Amino acid sequence: MQLGASGNDSFVTEFVLLGLTDSPALQPMLFVIFLLAYVAAIGGNFSILAAILMEPKLHTPMYFFLGNLSLLDVGCITVTVPAMLRQCLSNDRSIPYGACLSQLFFFHLLAGADCFLLTVMAYDRYLAICQPLTYSTRMGPEIQKASVGMSCACALTNAVAHTVALSTLKFCGPNVINHFYCDLPQLFKLSCSSIQLNEQLLFVAAAFMAVTPLVLITVSYTHVVAAVLRIRSVEGRKKAFSTCSSHLTVVGIFYGTGVFNYMRLGSVEASDKDKGVGIFNTVISPMLNPLIYSLRNPDVKGALWRIFTGR
Repeated sequence: MQLGASGNDSFVTEFVLLGLTDSPALQPMLFVIFLLAYVAAIGGNFSILAAILMEPKLHTPMYFFLGNLSLLDVGCITVTVPAMLRQCLSNDRSIPYGACLSQLFFFHLLAGADCFLLTVMAYDRYLAICQPLTYSTRMGPEIQKASVGMSCACALTNAVAHTVALSTLKFCGPNVINHFYCDLPQLFKLSCSSIQLNEQLLFVAAAFMAVTPLVLITVSYTHVVAAVLRIRSVEGRKKAFSTCSSHLTVVGIFYGTGVFNYMRLGSVEASDKDKGVGIFNTVISPMLNPLIYSLRNPDVKGALWRIFTGR
């Protein structure tokens, strides 16, 4: 454990990430699995983005937001997985204090923007299905860009607040994190100073970043379901629901794992369950999102087919 000195105090200058397993025999297998997952996530999300950019039929608000969601997913998986792959190859599991805070900052920035963007996408579906006559004016290009900009600004505020608050904590040792990336719950457990303010900040952020968007998404889809059920045609109802089912699946995965991860701060259990949730947040979700949005969407499948076949 490396410690620095400040007066009579000692402080941690680097942390040690235990990763997913302490078995050397499993490291090569984990490297291959997560390398393939990373390549699949990057390839899938950039394929979705290429389809949206090259297919005129997909130049609509819904796909504009989906393209931005794909970029955020690429960022989320890039923040954590390459560092984990390096640890598998070199067996060096140390991470400098500054790099740990940087990883935490970018993860909360990208995940926070993801959270708000999913809310904007729910509002977009509400306007398209419940207010079709005013949809083109209420979701014009400038409003689309402003919505993405506001999502990023709110996420930036949250990430800066958590990072600055965490930087005021003292870490005197131990410095071992039972996880594969730096995150708030694990770092709180290692602090030798009071984390009361940080926990209060996390509680306020949870209300702002999770509860409020989830309520807005629920309200939007309550109106959407009511409007769809009034459609007399079975084919019309099926088509309307198909445009929402992919988004609802992504929302369920995103919020389900997020609530489990950040609402268990009082638990003193080993964070093996947290590692599983972390894999969902940082690997599986970015990898599945392109599949979820393309398998049930004939327009996206058609655009991807034309890109890959050159027709």
